[in-house]
Formats: sequence, C-alpha cells, structure tokens
Amino acid sequence: MIALPTWAQAQSASAEPQEIVVTADRAGLLEKKPSSTVFGFDKSLLETPRAATFVSDTTLERYGITSIDNLVEISPSSYTSSYYGVPGSLNIRGTLAENYFRGFKRIEDRGTYATPIGDASEVQIVRGPPTPLYGAGKVGGFLNFIPKTSKDAGKFLDGPTGEIDLTYGSYNKKELTVQGGAPVSIGPIQGGVYGYLDVDDSHSFYHGIYPKRQTAELSGDFNLPGGWTTSVGGMVYHSDGDVQTPGWNRLTQDLIDNGTYITGRNTSLKDINGDGRLQPGEIGYYPYGSALYQIYPYCLYTSCTDANHTLDTGVGTTKLSPRTVFVSSADFSRTTTYTAYYDLAKKLSSNSSIKLQAFYDALNNERFVSYGFPASYQSYVGELRATYQFDWSGFGDLVTTQNFIGASERYTHAHRRESFNSGVIALDRRDLSYGPTATDILDSPFSTNDGGQQGLGWENDIHSSIRDTGGFFTTDITLMKRLEVILGGRYDNYNVSSADVGFLSYEAPNGNGAKSKPTYTASVSYKTDWGIIPYYSYAQAPALEIDQSGGIPTSLLATNGFLSTSYLSEAGVKFQELHSTLVGSLSVYRQTRTQLEQSGGVTSILGTISKGVELEVRYLATKNISFTFAGDMQHTEVKGPDTSFQYIPASVLGVSGVDGFGGSYVVFNFSQLPGRGGNYNYALIPHAVVSLYGTYTSDKYEWGQVGGTLGATHVSKTSTLVENPVTYPDYWLANLSAFYAKGPYTVVLNVDNLFDKLYFTPDADSYANLGALPGVGREWRITLKRKF
Repeated sequence: MIALPTWAQAQSASAEPQEIVVTADRAGLLEKKPSSTVFGFDKSLLETPRAATFVSDTTLERYGITSIDNLVEISPSSYTSSYYGVPGSLNIRGTLAENYFRGFKRIEDRGTYATPIGDASEVQIVRGPPTPLYGAGKVGGFLNFIPKTSKDAGKFLDGPTGEIDLTYGSYNKKELTVQGGAPVSIGPIQGGVYGYLDVDDSHSFYHGIYPKRQTAELSGDFNLPGGWTTSVGGMVYHSDGDVQTPGWNRLTQDLIDNGTYITGRNTSLKDINGDGRLQPGEIGYYPYGSALYQIYPYCLYTSCTDANHTLDTGVGTTKLSPRTVFVSSADFSRTTTYTAYYDLAKKLSSNSSIKLQAFYDALNNERFVSYGFPASYQSYVGELRATYQFDWSGFGDLVTTQNFIGASERYTHAHRRESFNSGVIALDRRDLSYGPTATDILDSPFSTNDGGQQGLGWENDIHSSIRDTGGFFTTDITLMKRLEVILGGRYDNYNVSSADVGFLSYEAPNGNGAKSKPTYTASVSYKTDWGIIPYYSYAQAPALEIDQSGGIPTSLLATNGFLSTSYLSEAGVKFQELHSTLVGSLSVYRQTRTQLEQSGGVTSILGTISKGVELEVRYLATKNISFTFAGDMQHTEVKGPDTSFQYIPASVLGVSGVDGFGGSYVVFNFSQLPGRGGNYNYALIPHAVVSLYGTYTSDKYEWGQVGGTLGATHVSKTSTLVENPVTYPDYWLANLSAFYAKGPYTVVLNVDNLFDKLYFTPDADSYANLGALPGVGREWRITLKRKF
C-alpha cells in the first residue's frame, strides 16, 4: 500500500513535493481508510483524539486471533477476567465493555455465548465512551464489529470472489468456513452482495465441554437512482455447548502453585428419589412452603462447621489436571441471536448528506450450571436513527468544520428468568477429582420430577421494557489546519418498567422510572510539523444499569438508581514517523464508572476508579518484517463501601477446607469483611500487560510465498478480592502462526500457548473468590484455504 505522508508534509502549502514511499503492509497493520467509529466523522486514528485500536481481518488471520480474549495480543487495556470460560465481552480499562455491531449497541453478553469475530472485516476497540451518534454508553470502552461486505475496499467488487476454509486441530477441532461475494447490476442499480457461513463442531481443551457454533451472514450494498445509497444485511448465530464453568474450585495457594487439590465429599445430603440431583426437599428447605429459610449448607458470615459443611468421605490430596474443570453432563447452554440492519443515505450537496438507519438484535438463551444456576433470557432491541451531516468553512479556510445532528429511538424488551436455588449454591461441594455426583447437582426449572412436573420454579421472572428517545450533535472545528476542537453531546429521555413474577424475589416486585440526562464530550488536539499530535479528551456519560438480558432490575427502579453517570479524562499523543512506517499512540487516563453486579438474586452497583498508561506501536521495519507492541499499566479500585452479595472462602472465617467445602459461606455486604470497609484494589485485572509480536512475509516467488508471526504476552499477577488472597502468578504466553501460499491455495498453521504454560484467569462476578479457570494448554490447528 502507499504510506501516507506526515501531516506536516500533506498540509504545508510551501513545502517541496515529497517522495511517495511505497510500503508493503503485508500483515494489515495500517489503516486502509478513515473510520467514523470514535467520533462519528471519518478520521484516521492518527487524527483521532482518543485511544482506539483497529484490527483488520488480515491481522486477525496473521496473528491467529479467533476469540475476543486474544485481542490482548494487539490492543492495550483489554485483558479480560473469566466470565465462566465463555468469551462474550472484553474488560477494557478494568471494567466490562459493551459490544456494538456497525455502530449499534447489542444486547449484553456477560459470558452468555462466545462472540463471533470470524466474519469481521475489522474489529474496533475504543477505549472511551461511544460517540453521541451511537447513543448513551459508559466511558470504559466498547468493541465494534464491522462485518465483511462487498464494499470493504471502498468500491464494489469487480467480479465474483469466494473462499473455502477447512480447519482441523487439537481436541478434535473441526471447522468449515465458506464466504464469497459478487457484483450486482439491475438496470440503474449497481452494487454487490456478500455471504459468509461458518460451522464449528469441536471438542475443547476442557473435559466435558464441546461447543458447537454456526454463523451465517448476508449483506448487500447498492447505489440507487437519484444519488441514494443503501446497505442491508443480517447475521444469525447459534451455539450449543458454550457451557459456563468456574474452572477450579476449592482454591488454595498450594493448588495454584503446585496443583495440590484437597479431595473429599460430603455425604450428609442424599438423593432420596434417585433422580440424579438434589431437589429442595432433599436439601432441607421448601421454597413453596412456610419453611422457606431452613437452608442447609448455607452460612451467613459465620464459621459454622456442621455435618453439611464437612467432607466426610475420601478426604486427602491429589494432583489436578488443568483440563479437569467444574462441569457435568447436566450442564448446557443453548443460544441463538438474530441481528439485522438497514441504511439509506443520500449526498444532498458537496458538503451535506443525510442518513437513515435501522437496527435489530435479538437474543434467546437457555442455560444450566449444575452447582445450581439455571437461566433463560429472551430479549430484543430495535433502534431507529436519523443523521444530517454538513460541513462549513470560512475566513479563507482558516476555519473549517464538520458537523452532524440527529435523533434516535431505541426500544428494548427483555425477559430474564433465573434461579439461585434459594442460596444453597455451594461451589466447593463438588470434588473435581472424583467428578459430579447426584448430591452436588441441584434442581432446576428445566428438570421434571417423578410426576412429570417442572422442577424448581423460577425465583426471578422479570419482564423489562426500556424506551430511550434522544437527540445528538457533534461539531469538529479545525483552526488554521492545526488546532482541532471536537464538541459533542446528546440528551436522552428514558422510560423504564420492570415486573418480577418469580416465586422468590429478593427485590421489589415491580417498578417504573423516567429520567432525562445529557451526555457531554470535548476533545482538543494540535497537529505539529513532526508527525506528533498531542491531545486531551473529556467525557461525562450517563448510561443505564442493565443486566445480562438487557433489562433493568426492579430494585434499581425502586431506588431510582437505574441510571449512572461515568467520567473520563484522557491525555496523550499520536505519532507517525519514518515515512509513516512507524505509527502509534501513548495515552494516560483516569475514569470513574459503575458496574452492575448480580449474585444470589441480589443487585448491587459497584463504583470504580481506574487510572492507567497505555502504549501502542506498529512498525513496518521492511517490506517483509513488521512489529507490534501493546502495553498498559493500570490500577482499578472499587469504591467503598462495597455492599454487594458475595460468596466467600471458608478460610476467611478461619474454617479449614475439610470442615467447610461441603457448603457455602456468604456475606450480603462485602464491606463487612476485614480490610474491605473502604476502597480496595480490584485485583482481578493485572496491573501490567505487555504484548510484543513480529511478523515476516516473504516476497512472492514462483514456488509460492511463506510467512509467520511469533510473539508473546506477559500478564502480571492477579488475585482474589479478600484479605490474604489466593494469588495467581504472572506469566508469559507465546503464540505462533505460519502460512504457505501458492496460487489459490493457502495452508495456515497456528500454535497457541506454544510452550504449554500453565496459567490462571480469575473468575469474575459472584465467584471471584471461589474459582479460577486454568488457562488453555498448547493447541494447534491447520487450515487449508482455497480462493476462487
């Protein structure tokens, strides 16, 4: 590709003509075209006064990135805690991020299903709030998915094109991908269509987890008569087997450091009717009767060591394989999503245009985790957006502006059903070395009893409706072609209602709420003569506190706490040097934002404060060799007092594992624990992460072309959140990719975790102090590609 000259070279009217440097970007590291994702205007990342990382489909392929959790290889501040082993959303700058599709917010995905990225033309990671164009959102950041279309290169396809990929790998990895596009000409209508299909039927590194996933996408882009353009498309995704697992239970430092696992089972509870699970009556509580709170293996911040908590059979120690995790044949997760979009746009004049957009996203998920968490989510969201964009310049082009104004309407309906087995969830009860038994698999609404009737009912059964009507604007003012000021805002009116008809709600049965709040964003940058652009950015962004289904908990409506405001202050420099072959950014930030926590049927809002430094560099050293560096140092604190419900280890109360693993210990107010009365370190996110990768691509010869990518990521230590925590050591993780191409054929080899390093990712959410997921060991896969 042709590398762009520096800003000073391009803008200086008195400068001598500069030599155009032709640089081969064979790993897809440089931008192909400007993007409107960060602020709503088409801008290069160099000129964008906010931290963001864009990853092209070529880079995804060359780096072997197949999951959003792997994006830490190339993007700072994107290390993600384990949401029960399912990569649904990123953690960005220490808190959970949101997922977008072509600039529209999708339904929440907190480990519900593995977010597919195989059909991405580009994956965009923005570290900051969404542009006012995209709607209200929190400042932490978001991932924006750009699907492949027939117009990825900025113009329609010249002719039919296609590709078939066959992949086989370790743990019976089997995957088929078919994609292709073609130009379309119907009278005055010119355009193209593109389709994508992926079928993945594989086992996994973890025993008992066998994910099957299918993704289909179809899109069309057309130029219509009268100067109108349109884009239409949709995606269907289905997965069966993205089972959630907390990984290892019975955490001790000896387990993490040496793999020594405490064995033993509790036999005080019996599966009396032999149906393979514990029903409420067999545990000793009756959720439909008057003895509701006669809960057997549950201790509320007391050091109880009764028979129900004690391991009485098979007590000892053993070595545990990282492939052995908390899962049973009763566990399942079934997900289907439907996503569709439609754009209609027209350029009204040389400096103005209008765009009308529609978006739809639907989620249907049913799951059961055998320690006692069944859930069912059926939700959909629809959004309409109208945008008018216009440019203005004056004073001899000393002042130029880009501007847009618009309005949007978004409606969400969410149906969330969950049960927590009325508090008897006991993660440590199962002996992983022995395997699941009938006395550590709890009842669920998906089961039936001896009479064919439904098992345990839904404790929470919540219907939520959310309507968000908003107006927005942004103006981008450039003075003397150097100083740039971007001002934006939106004003949203929210109308929310939720009702809980579950049989055991710990919160208000219903509620309604109405609020209006503004969003502000301001950025300033200055273009120097040296390819360096310093900038500062500030944002104040209110956003809804939504749950896993996209709805609003009734308790937040009762307290009028369903809307929270977050703040971001960020400064940095963007740079482009060495004839545009060295590009990158350095940023420092401070943000305050909230995060919804739900555990045991109880909702809490956690406030967080995050500070950090981020560095991202991409360097095309030669036409054959390139390097990337992504690193961050951050510190995230939870603002006290943290009043959330939490499961806690028996050791916090001075109880040994043998005396406590049979049951559970909880606090309804985490700040009651020693050292947790005020702010505390959110140690689930490492303080430092660095990734360094190098890529080699040969020239094309008569015998073909070869290339490879090798690199590693270092993650500093993490830990549980209680005092005297279990600590997970720091680690290096190396990955290798290589390819050989000749004619229409390409063979790709990927090896992840090249040196088979044992590492751990802490659990997020309710079980952060009870579970950790052993990292996936060495995996390999070979892909044969045939282009047409």
